[in-house]
Amino acid sequence: MRHTLPVFACLAVAPAFAHDGPPPAEKPELHEIGTAPSAVRIEADIRKLVSFGTRHTLSSQTDPVRGIGAATRWIHAEFERISRDCGGCLDVRYVKGTVQGEPRIPGPVEVVSVIAIQRGTADPNRYAIMSGDIDSRVSDVMNATADAPGANDNASGIAGTLEAARVLSKYRFPGSIVYAALSGEEQGLFGGKFLAEQAKKDGWRIQAVLNNDMIGNVAGINGVTDNTTARVFADGIRANETAEEARQRRFTGGEVDSPSRNLARYIDRMADYVPNLDVMMVYRLDRFGRGGHHRPFNDAGFPAVRVMETNENYDRQHQDLRTENGRVYGDTIEGVDFAYVAKLTALNAVSLAGMASAPPPPAKVGIEGAVTADTTLKWARPTAAQAPNLAGYRVYWRLTTDSQWTRSRWVGDVTEFTLKNTVIDNYFFGVAAVAKDGTESPVVFPGAPGSFGGY
Repeated sequence: MRHTLPVFACLAVAPAFAHDGPPPAEKPELHEIGTAPSAVRIEADIRKLVSFGTRHTLSSQTDPVRGIGAATRWIHAEFERISRDCGGCLDVRYVKGTVQGEPRIPGPVEVVSVIAIQRGTADPNRYAIMSGDIDSRVSDVMNATADAPGANDNASGIAGTLEAARVLSKYRFPGSIVYAALSGEEQGLFGGKFLAEQAKKDGWRIQAVLNNDMIGNVAGINGVTDNTTARVFADGIRANETAEEARQRRFTGGEVDSPSRNLARYIDRMADYVPNLDVMMVYRLDRFGRGGHHRPFNDAGFPAVRVMETNENYDRQHQDLRTENGRVYGDTIEGVDFAYVAKLTALNAVSLAGMASAPPPPAKVGIEGAVTADTTLKWARPTAAQAPNLAGYRVYWRLTTDSQWTRSRWVGDVTEFTLKNTVIDNYFFGVAAVAKDGTESPVVFPGAPGSFGGY
């Protein structure tokens, strides 16, 4: 969905609020990032991951050439190589946890993920995360010995994450970016659970998780071939909402304005920096009745979405390698469009760069205006150390039936603004922080339903 966000100059500013002119409309470097990912490098990474034979969570962790252990060590080494190329700008580490007594992991099994942290220059404890899944599987989810290439599911997501690290490590950003290769997804989302738990323990302020799970197929089981769209799945109501917050939301709205939903709207807008790509926002946690590695982050209260191909081929998912009645099954490399993976990688990269460049999303956003003609929004400003590039704020609003923010106004470096003659009952409202270079945070809906957290 592509939208122009007009400024409506007819709405008066309350006299008490003086503000400067708006910053630039866009950051030129985002156009460079939107075309930088290499299909050639991505293909090489996918072929390498397929070469490990299987990456099943229960496969060998010690074999030097086959199994998830070999794949995980290679990913770690590749992140280290990328870090050397940028002068040591990545902090590469393992995130581990032991699982046992689970339906798909009788155990005990150590689930090992790899993360690479590109620390922000001004606000290093604010994180935007891109992730993919290391593990693969065949028809029997417990079969850890059969060949399971997992070329699209999910070598494509890992290759995209590695490539995003190569591209973005050439830049420096105020906020931190994490590139995560998560394990244990097919066996119960354990890699994501362990990373989300560690993030909460360490006090990370996570403003976004972009989970990439299958970003390489363009020919769907439905007969549609499409390399110009991507889906972004986003949960509605925050999973950790309290009963009191739910009661308040019933009267103020917010069912379609969770942080995850506004993260999806942000990614939709950032697609304008990627040639020939549009985003289909899907108002659902994941595909019908299915799950992915963003869910543990949603469960922990963090904004998280799933980025993936628009048209799936189920013959290539979770299948034994075989041919039946002329029909080929299995997740092999022939089913991956490397240029399309590069395009979705670019979508992630520009979104991560935009958020890491921008100031943190506004905190403590409140709204007033019942039984009046005007609507007033209030919010808190971060410290100067956290947001040295803060230019000011932009107020957004839209009809309650619109899927994307359609109206906006630059209001300057203030913490309160009144939209004159704009009735609160008729619109949804939000606020975004704007940097001096024009980059913006995601829009924050007022109150608990839309909160991205504090500073």
